[in-house]
Amino acid sequence: MATARTASPATMIGVNKPTNGHFKGQTKPTGQQSGLHGTSQLPSHKMTTVTCILYLQDVTSTKGNEFEDYCLKRELLMGIFEMGWEKPSPIQEESIPIALSGRDILARAKNGTGKSGAYLIPLLERIDLKKDHIQAIVMVPTRELALQVSQISIQISKHLGGVKVMATTGGTNLRDDIMRLDEIVHVVIATPGRILDLIKKGVAKVNKAQIMVMDEADKLLSQDFVILIEDIISFLPKDRQILLYSATFPISVQKFMNKHLKKPYEINLMEELTLKGITQYYAYVTEKQKVHCLNTLFSRLQINQSIIFCNSTQRVELLAKKITQLGYSCFYIHAKMMQEYRNRVFHDFRNGLCRNLVCTDLFTRGIDIQAVNVVINFDFPKSAETYLHRIGRSGRFGHLGLAINLITSDDRYNLKSIEDQLVTDIKPIPGSIDKSLYVAEYHSVDPDDDDGSDGGLKNKEQGAA
Repeated sequence: MATARTASPATMIGVNKPTNGHFKGQTKPTGQQSGLHGTSQLPSHKMTTVTCILYLQDVTSTKGNEFEDYCLKRELLMGIFEMGWEKPSPIQEESIPIALSGRDILARAKNGTGKSGAYLIPLLERIDLKKDHIQAIVMVPTRELALQVSQISIQISKHLGGVKVMATTGGTNLRDDIMRLDEIVHVVIATPGRILDLIKKGVAKVNKAQIMVMDEADKLLSQDFVILIEDIISFLPKDRQILLYSATFPISVQKFMNKHLKKPYEINLMEELTLKGITQYYAYVTEKQKVHCLNTLFSRLQINQSIIFCNSTQRVELLAKKITQLGYSCFYIHAKMMQEYRNRVFHDFRNGLCRNLVCTDLFTRGIDIQAVNVVINFDFPKSAETYLHRIGRSGRFGHLGLAINLITSDDRYNLKSIEDQLVTDIKPIPGSIDKSLYVAEYHSVDPDDDDGSDGGLKNKEQGAA
């Protein structure tokens, strides 16, 4: 794909200086009608609360089990219900009893169908508070996912009476992690490089850890991480349990399974790779027309929250500036930002403080923000796997979503290839998009009535993480 060009920063006059991923300026909310004949604006001081009434079979086609059926501790059940998880999703129904039995699992399920709950619930159930060593490790490919998973584990386990959960990732103070591990830690949620460093320093003692989870296993077993993962496993006891979860399973996963898993219980809840709940369109444009097309989409779509993907960090910042210049609220995030700023942007966007987020593929893995109902590929991805994970940011836990791809002449062959690989149909964008394809029932929320915890934008149907 030819290198795309974008507007020079010198042309972006009148944009206030960004502050660590947050652009300040006039907030211009996106249009609230999906038709192409006029828009009605939502007042800039009000966000929206979504009550989703449309669910897909990915989360509704269950066996009718209840969380109580798995003989879980009463205190763990309290945490589960307080999360708003009323009944297990299909992946949780399949995983929880097998994981509780101690058997290895190879699970394939779509993004947003409850994978985090599928492994965290049995993992936390099996923690023995009488033992003061690391009993479980959850491996994830990104810092953001580590923070998200650790937060979920802390919330679910808060009534268990002392389960200690720790998140450790690269880009943070190593000394703080060393001091934390000097105290009791039962569960470690980590990125591979950091936990391996702590293991080799003799600080993180994992020789008694009975469970290792690999979330987004396809990424963890890519060339970037596989050597680290193999090294980490060499420090674990031979009788450990390994749980693998991902939406895609390339050859690397098959090789790893054959080498390290013992008669794994295989779960496949995916008839096809692409998410059924995502309506996919493409708009054929030149590079110079992309920003104008994006502006048109903002004015004509009913966006609750959107994530916009670019293929480089430079283009992320340039586009975020341009969006702000157009008058829309916008955050951005990429891997070259300092970790504390990335954490703040992620936290604020998740809490609904901004409607639009521009990012690189850093943000494609397992991030669960249910308010996102539109994903836009400003730059079209190069691989089917990346495309799948990008559009999976909308349609979380069975909610409907919309994916729009801006396609240049350089992307046309890649578009056809991804359609073929995913056995899906990406259609030309119509003159008017039926909002029932991606919009649930909304009502405005007055910030004065909000408790301030979610910026006035909160999904009342919590679902599973």
